[in-house]
Amino acid sequence: MITAIVMIQAENARIPETAQAVADTVGVTEVYSCAGDVDLIAIVRVRDHEEIAEVVTGRIDKTPGVARTTTHIAFKSYSSADVEAGFSLGE
Repeated sequence: MITAIVMIQAENARIPETAQAVADTVGVTEVYSCAGDVDLIAIVRVRDHEEIAEVVTGRIDKTPGVARTTTHIAFKSYSSADVEAGFSLGE
């Protein structure tokens, strides 16, 4: 499974509708509205890199209200248990 994090700049007046439309996109597992440099963050989980291109450029980028996207591919995931284990002193 490949995970991509898609940062989305959206039209201000359409953020809620855009977020829901992106969330309804096949391949998108989560969408967050947020403060900061981007309006929405979408998590995409697919089987291969070709699917990332299809989901991001073929679907998300064409969603009404999406102005611009930046995509980051995840190499490895860490859970809170992984992080805690990394700081364990062998107790």
